[in-house]
Amino acid sequence: MPTYVYEVVKPDGTGGDRFELLQSMSEPALQQHPETGRPVRRVITGFAIGGKSTDIGNPKLLSDRNLDRLGFTKYVKSGDGKYEKTVGSGPSQISADQEP
Repeated sequence: MPTYVYEVVKPDGTGGDRFELLQSMSEPALQQHPETGRPVRRVITGFAIGGKSTDIGNPKLLSDRNLDRLGFTKYVKSGDGKYEKTVGSGPSQISADQEP
């Protein structure tokens, strides 16, 4: 089943908060938020299909070596709100409680 993205419709007609919903393709689009009852509309978004001929299907593109070569810094979660650098030139670790 596909995951659909919906957004709350504000009184002025602009989009508000978004949420995802797993729905069968045969089900009609929601008209109201399932919890709040506020009006919603389905949002058209991009999608990704993984496979041999796509970036998603090629783990070498996200390897530490390739990321470093392209100038990216990669961090891996090491604890609650803490991340340690695995490759790149950024700080050796970052955390959610650091000030900008």
